[in-house]
Amino acid sequence: MAEGRWRVKPIEHLGDRDGTSRLKRSLGPIHLTLIGVGSIVGTGIFVLTGIGAERAGPGLILAFVIAGFVCAMAALAFAELASMIPVAGSAYTYTYATLGEMAAWIVGWCLILEYAIAASAVAASWSAYVTGWMNDAGWQIPLVLSNGWFDGGILNLPAMFIACVVTLLLVIGTRESATVNAVLVAIKLAALTLFVVFAAPYVEARNYEPFLPYGYGGVLSAASLIFFAYLGFDAISTAGEETRNPNRDLPLGIIGSLLVCTVIYMIVAAVSVGALPFERVMHSDEPLAFLVRTLGHGTAGDIIAAGAIITLPTVIMVMIYGQTRIFFAMARDGLLPPVFARVHGKRGTPHVVTLVTGAAIVVMAGVFPIEDIVELANAGTLLAFIVVSMAVLILRGTQPDRPRPFRCPAPLLVCGLAILGCLVLFTSLMSGTIIRFGVWVVIGLVVYYLYSGRRSPLRKPPEPNITP
Repeated sequence: MAEGRWRVKPIEHLGDRDGTSRLKRSLGPIHLTLIGVGSIVGTGIFVLTGIGAERAGPGLILAFVIAGFVCAMAALAFAELASMIPVAGSAYTYTYATLGEMAAWIVGWCLILEYAIAASAVAASWSAYVTGWMNDAGWQIPLVLSNGWFDGGILNLPAMFIACVVTLLLVIGTRESATVNAVLVAIKLAALTLFVVFAAPYVEARNYEPFLPYGYGGVLSAASLIFFAYLGFDAISTAGEETRNPNRDLPLGIIGSLLVCTVIYMIVAAVSVGALPFERVMHSDEPLAFLVRTLGHGTAGDIIAAGAIITLPTVIMVMIYGQTRIFFAMARDGLLPPVFARVHGKRGTPHVVTLVTGAAIVVMAGVFPIEDIVELANAGTLLAFIVVSMAVLILRGTQPDRPRPFRCPAPLLVCGLAILGCLVLFTSLMSGTIIRFGVWVVIGLVVYYLYSGRRSPLRKPPEPNITP
């Protein structure tokens, strides 16, 4: 039984082999790039800019560079594997093909931190924006209905509402969800453009001094947090089975979305810490809107805040999308109940797992105050990025002749930098976050040994070869 835990699943055996759990191919490169941008540009830039400035001051710009560089190295690794293995599951599936079943389970378990719990946190963040806007407009929402049970209230109804709406949209269809996402991404980029237009004229060189008030330690601490702002490009790889031409389109979507967002982040970060002293921005829950209002443009600030309210659901959408595709792949492999691998006959979506995952996220968003969730989500993602980078190197050694529609350049250097960068960012996380992450991994191992490991097809003895 122990041997089965380390057995890998051949690439030829990944995905749906009998046609009973096949997803509908409906996405092209533009859809994929917009899915990535929709997930990446969200809470990280609209909310975490202030917290990052608190840790690094003007060095926030350098923190974005460091986090973006690490993600760029990991993105090249993801692009190679996504083009080779265009099936649902992302890092979980890649790990299954290289490091074995138990390692794949742990990666899939840790990705819950990136997708499901982070989706709940973004839903709660959306609720805070909406509640503040409604209160300013004179429509008071009772505290007991805008805060969760463990946060001084009963239920966070706005957070539950938006999580429910996004879940139902994903059940309706992937292409329909991608179309809505494209519209919201356009609004999101317009809001950020408005911010730059109104704040850039106030940028002064003196606001960048001292550039590193808290030293490089502060920059690394900010980078370990800002890393959350780049999450989302890896969610594109979970759409492998729903992409029309995955060998070409997945690498384009992964790398394209990351490049677009890195340029956006660099511009917004430079303007944010240059238009006002960072001490005035770092305590705001809506730093971009606050900054523009402080500069005397109240209406523009309100529009930017409205843009965040309208577009944050795109982050929730992609997070739920990615989580359901990972659960779908794990169920198809026998590690989760098989009902999670059912596909709607007409719409071609994994409706059962989407509804179950969405219901769990609705409950978490409505009940729990998810503090420190950003760093906890980062911890799970950093582990996944390390494993994916290792998988590229392993497959280059064990299967050098396998077709690679996209080849990661200088894999030893690129993947080595990705692994080293992720380790540095992980050790820069708060100690409490690392402890909670360790507890989460232990819980995952218990679940594996008590349920998933016992049900895995790799545990079943081979059929006897009886010849007449």
